[in-house]
Amino acid sequence: MRRSAWSVALAFALTTAAMAEPLTLDEALAAVSADHPDRRMAESDLAMYRADRDQAASRQHFNLFLEGALRTGLRPNESPAYAGEWKPDNEARIVARKPLLDFGRSSNAVAAADQEVAARQTALFDVENLRRVDIMARFFGVLLADMQYAADNEFMAVAYVSWDNAKDRFEVGQISQPELMRLEADFQDIRERRNASQQRMRSTRQNLAHAIHRPGKPPTELAEPVLKDNARTVPEYEALLPWVMEKNPRVLALQAQLAAADARLAAIRAERNPVLDAEVVGGAYSRQSTTRDDLSAGLIFNIPLYQGGRMDARIARELAQRERSAAELEKLKLDLADTLLATLQEIEWLRGSSRAAADKQIEYRDWALERARAEYELELKTNLGDSMAETQMAQLRRKQVEYRLALALARLEALSGGSLPPVEGARE
Repeated sequence: MRRSAWSVALAFALTTAAMAEPLTLDEALAAVSADHPDRRMAESDLAMYRADRDQAASRQHFNLFLEGALRTGLRPNESPAYAGEWKPDNEARIVARKPLLDFGRSSNAVAAADQEVAARQTALFDVENLRRVDIMARFFGVLLADMQYAADNEFMAVAYVSWDNAKDRFEVGQISQPELMRLEADFQDIRERRNASQQRMRSTRQNLAHAIHRPGKPPTELAEPVLKDNARTVPEYEALLPWVMEKNPRVLALQAQLAAADARLAAIRAERNPVLDAEVVGGAYSRQSTTRDDLSAGLIFNIPLYQGGRMDARIARELAQRERSAAELEKLKLDLADTLLATLQEIEWLRGSSRAAADKQIEYRDWALERARAEYELELKTNLGDSMAETQMAQLRRKQVEYRLALALARLEALSGGSLPPVEGARE
């Protein structure tokens, strides 16, 4: 049987992995704050809305600008000698203007921007929680893939020995050709399953490398994690549900977006209000006039009288967007209630019947392995390889229970905004 170049390289890497420090779960989880694309996208959204907030706040900032005009004009009222001639009438002005009152435009725009920033900060926190769960899942996936490969490899070795021995027995007429063909078919099926497990070893390592943002550097060996939190006490559904509704990052983000929509509506409606600016102007003119001042200061009123249908259209659009956000929030709360119940039920099932069944299976397989080993030494049976493989499968099943339990608890924390409420009488 020929193996692929990658499988040979992986086997070599695994045999020499003792030379390198194995990757621990804590080290992998430290990559939550790494420069991963998911995090960068969330940070870009946050930076964009911070810029929008700065832009909204700049409405009240001091403005300074230069105005200039190159003109010529006909002066019919001047002396007869110059009557009918075009004369220069140029000007240059420096204008300083400061908004004083806009009756809610700026303040509501800033309030809306602040709420959008808060929503994106919460979304960034949610990305970190989700990445934590994703890294854990991919870390466990590598460990399970390695265990599955070891068991399937053992099954394949047993099947090959059975088929190889059967060929000798067929030559001397001890078994029929259909029986030999059945053994070969069994071997090929198990070999196919084993090769698929070998490929999963590579794909799960690549998935983990991408999750911790180390593309092209898949880990060769992982340290078995100590899952102390698997024994923690979790609150009942009725006690945890209001906590989740209050702390869930997605709920908080949508609530902030609703508040932002209300503030934007107030800012749009405030555009019907007057605006008061203070202005100071210094100018220079090519033609002197009694109606022009070299330096002037004053207050400028701007009172909107008619804006067509533009404002009504903007209000209608904002109301529609707000209604959508409100519907999303309501649907999210329904989904969270279902997800929370399913997660708590999964934890209860894993800690109860699933753990007990896996433990009993290990106990039975350990006994069967010892019996098979004794019979092998007495040359009564040759099923030692099968028993070893079945023992590995029982251990794999037990690991799956603990890994699923750890993931369920991590998802529960993510739903709760990163922390669970204290449970009365629980031991830490």
